[in-house]
Amino acid sequence: MIKNYFLVVCSILFIISCSDESMPDNTNQVNGLVLNINNVNDGSGLVEVNATAQNAINFTMDTGDAGASLLTSTDGVFSYTYPATGSYMIIVTAEGSGNNNTEVIQETINVNAGTPEVVGEGYSTPIEYFDMDLVWNDEFNGTELNLDFWSHDLGDGCPSLCGWGNQELEYYREENLSVGGGVLTMEAKRESFEGRSFTSSKILTRDKQSFQFGRIDIRAQFPETQGFWPALWLLGDSHATVGWPRSGEIDIVEMVGGAGRENVAIANAFWDNNSVANFEGRYELPEGTLADEYHVFSIVWTEEFISWRVNDVPYHTLEITSAQLSAFQEPFYMIMNVAVGGTLPGDPDITSRFPQSMKVDYIRYFKPK
Repeated sequence: MIKNYFLVVCSILFIISCSDESMPDNTNQVNGLVLNINNVNDGSGLVEVNATAQNAINFTMDTGDAGASLLTSTDGVFSYTYPATGSYMIIVTAEGSGNNNTEVIQETINVNAGTPEVVGEGYSTPIEYFDMDLVWNDEFNGTELNLDFWSHDLGDGCPSLCGWGNQELEYYREENLSVGGGVLTMEAKRESFEGRSFTSSKILTRDKQSFQFGRIDIRAQFPETQGFWPALWLLGDSHATVGWPRSGEIDIVEMVGGAGRENVAIANAFWDNNSVANFEGRYELPEGTLADEYHVFSIVWTEEFISWRVNDVPYHTLEITSAQLSAFQEPFYMIMNVAVGGTLPGDPDITSRFPQSMKVDYIRYFKPK
């Protein structure tokens, strides 16, 4: 009996010893990472960041400024001067001793580096309003699309939604988009690719940037020619779960390419009212076309209404207070694309000229103070 008791005690002590050895030592684990950001916002572009975390021995910061080097600091204090006004996603990593001992935090900041330069001819809007704060913008500085804000939507919609549900003819590719000179350019080409005769570009902010109430200004210059269908629009964040049109859709502006139609901005809203409900408005420029120069397309969106504007001229309003329009009380993401062909513009013909481009100078999102 004594021998058996001794063996049991030794076994228990062995198990406890093994259990202790297998348990991780969390005494030096990095945790509690917090950022204190001083966005000077005086036009200088200066931003100061103070990062703190328990057990951190080093910090790194990705400024979100394309092409800028990663910043490092042992005390978590960073200072960076941004060269251009815009929204930037900063990413700070706190590092501790040992392998895989890090904590990461990210935050979007709006930087004021002076009034952005206006590109090209045409109408423009201010970067600040007395009763509103700029909460997000993309001035398309640098030479690459900011993938912290945007994703490419590629293909032709097949097999689930061939032609994107509108009998469109294009195949969307990354190669048809470029950024340079303060402008985003989306180019549509006549070329064979993956069984399609045309290629173009489409991007969206899904899962990266949402919009809910406020004012959105987009300064853009459209392509021209028969069969083109450029669009700047919003789709409900709930689209992936409830589908269209229950998610809601807000078309900030569309244009139908073709002679006699390129001077008209089209506004649309769609929602589910026991069937597809459509509310359309049109604005005809007093002179010229939407392809001649830059124009600013805006919506002002409150809990009571959505109002559409071209060059600050209101031309269409939808009241959204009824329960049937509840989708418009929820957040949306943004989409920009240049479609070729489809139910609205019709197909290109022998008069159509390729390539054609939509150019976007800036997108600015404001919310009431």
